[in-house]
Amino acid sequence: MQITLPQLALALVSIAMLSVVMALMIKRRLRTAYPLFFTFLGLNLLATMVLMPLYYYAIGQYFFVYWAASTVLTVLGFAVLYEVFVNILKPFSAVIDLAKMLFGWAALFLLLAGFLTALVTTGPSARKIVVAVDLCDRCVHLMQCGLMMLLVLFEKRLNFSWRNSGMCIALGLGATAAIDLVVSYGQSRFPALNAQLAMFNGICFVAVIAFWAFRLKATESAPTTVAGSPSRVILQRWNEALTSYKYGDLALSSNSVDSFLPGVEKTVERVLARKVIH
Repeated sequence: MQITLPQLALALVSIAMLSVVMALMIKRRLRTAYPLFFTFLGLNLLATMVLMPLYYYAIGQYFFVYWAASTVLTVLGFAVLYEVFVNILKPFSAVIDLAKMLFGWAALFLLLAGFLTALVTTGPSARKIVVAVDLCDRCVHLMQCGLMMLLVLFEKRLNFSWRNSGMCIALGLGATAAIDLVVSYGQSRFPALNAQLAMFNGICFVAVIAFWAFRLKATESAPTTVAGSPSRVILQRWNEALTSYKYGDLALSSNSVDSFLPGVEKTVERVLARKVIH
């Protein structure tokens, strides 16, 4: 197959823009704050440089390289989602603990869903792997879209800043995921427009990279602290509730029998004291 001029231009622009964003992250010292996102960009850059010539000059090897890269990018996409979420919620340590547990269960669910999908899929092993990876990829895309909607709809109530680098990365990931899902649906419904939709998807991805370059170059606002938050921000209330549950003197939070019994006694004393007062 022969590379068309628009496809070659789009690939070169993607490589250039990805290099610019990675250079900006190194210059602004954001690489240490978002190492997984930096790796995600680097792998996209490497995949673009390798897959383009393979598609047109070595189509036999393209299939294996493409799905290997897709598998790694799916795992990294989920990891970047976790990394961004934790960085955005950095002032709320107790909420982060809850988020870590939820992400752990989500990762377990994705692995289980992929395994079961591959198990029930008929055909050769390569087809089973492709179907499982595609399912996990769509699930990760939906999670990225969900995070974007959460940030857009509840930005004021959650007291987030649009000038935060984590917000910038999350919005870009969500936009890319939404466009990719729409394009995938369009390609399945209209196979004749496969090339045009793939070109549209590539153009949108370049636009997202340009957005990242513009926002990461701008001055970043300082992370919001609990003390500096407006009165009773929803995340502040959650953080206080989780903190009191984790570090309070609840009876069930005891780690041994010796500390458990005094905890029960204190709980009973508080209940009786409240009854006497009322």
